[in-house]
Amino acid sequence: MSHSSRLAAQGLTLPTIAAPVGSYVPALRYGDLVTTSGQLPFVNGTLQATGIVGADGGVTAEVAADCARTAVLNAVAAAAVAAGGIDAIARVVKVTGFVASAPHFGGQPTVMNAASDLLAEIFGAAGQHVRSAVGVAALPLNAPVEIELTVAVTA
Repeated sequence: MSHSSRLAAQGLTLPTIAAPVGSYVPALRYGDLVTTSGQLPFVNGTLQATGIVGADGGVTAEVAADCARTAVLNAVAAAAVAAGGIDAIARVVKVTGFVASAPHFGGQPTVMNAASDLLAEIFGAAGQHVRSAVGVAALPLNAPVEIELTVAVTA
């Protein structure tokens, strides 16, 4: 089954890539690799949620996990454009997830599992990857999650 078929089977479509908010490009192909800039959980140009994960009155781990799914889907969209389409992606190589976290919050890996699980749903075995899940004090635009993606592409 193709990646595009798996995506459709999940009831998902690749979103339009968000315009950069700085001096960078959303994704860059170099040889057989595509690396994305950090992608935020934008839905139709608006952040899905804002705030610090685990803080009083902040974002819950469950909401952050949903944001991670959105952010990684945005990263896949950016990578697909640079690769020449989602079916040109041979495999997911590396995912780096940043979670804006309260000092006591240690659930970054659980938040990022939502992104990793979505990649497995879309790419099957080719979605297995290495990953870092990092807690940070703050992210751009007060987003709770930011994700970078590196994929290998076909010729």
